[in-house]
Amino acid sequence: MKNSFYTLLLLFLFTSLHAQEYSKLISEADRLYETKDYKMSTDLYTKAFKIESKNPNDLYNGACASSLAGNTEKAFKWLNLSIDNGWMNLKHLSSDTDLENLHSKKEWEMTVGKLEKKLKLMEANYDKPLQAELLAIYDEDQKYRIQMNETQKKFGLESKEMQDLWKITDQKDSINLLKVKKILDEKGWVGKDKVGAQANSALFLVIQHADLETQKKYLPMMREAVTKGNASPASLALLIDRIEIQEGRKQIYGSQIGTNPINKTPYVLPLIDPGNVDKRRAEVGLDPISDYIKNWNLVWDVEKYKSELPELEKLNKK
Repeated sequence: MKNSFYTLLLLFLFTSLHAQEYSKLISEADRLYETKDYKMSTDLYTKAFKIESKNPNDLYNGACASSLAGNTEKAFKWLNLSIDNGWMNLKHLSSDTDLENLHSKKEWEMTVGKLEKKLKLMEANYDKPLQAELLAIYDEDQKYRIQMNETQKKFGLESKEMQDLWKITDQKDSINLLKVKKILDEKGWVGKDKVGAQANSALFLVIQHADLETQKKYLPMMREAVTKGNASPASLALLIDRIEIQEGRKQIYGSQIGTNPINKTPYVLPLIDPGNVDKRRAEVGLDPISDYIKNWNLVWDVEKYKSELPELEKLNKK
């Protein structure tokens, strides 16, 4: 038994380290893609996919980078792997200019045909009315939030324009929540195999924006859905963090950002064991926290964060 325990422990540590290395490589490959260094980006995707080659979005992004780098053979290989692992957006595939280098190749029609056939088989089992309802909910949930960043930049956080936008958003959220509660109570957490990935994600988005009691009510249902493949582990992590913070505890994955009421600057809300946050994030498919917080122009310095944590905890209790 002792040998079995240590074998399992070593296997866990080995898997965790590989997950971290994979995340770092993918993050750097994505960054190089953004700077248009497509050859180096492709090289890093190659290294990452030697560790793991199951994430459909990463595989698709790698195909885009290699296509732009002129490596069409590798692009087709990764594109087909992405489809095999669940990448399903035919409309995006057909319109993505990153893949234009592939269009003249004979493999292109075969690849498109492969995805069309797979979609046809999958969609035969879809609940089409429910899918349409959830897609409409998704659009309503995102419609006004997409406008917020630009509106804030143009008019300011406390502006009438932002207040009006939030008022409309809150009204739409209330209506969407009633619809989603009814779906969850009657049908459970419907998976992407029944409604497609985007419609499935609408369930999480609406619950994420709901009140604390509603989030707590449906958290066990979402946990079960993740075990069945009907919900995203990354989305579950975000919901857990929201609940932890709202109930006065430290978050686990570092997804929640607060605003300092004194100087109005953003900061990572109190976090357990900051030194190992990237391990936890990698386990659920989240990018390293250093990449995540760049969205708020923050730089991750774990030792500085640890030293500031007691003050951040006081700040969060005010």
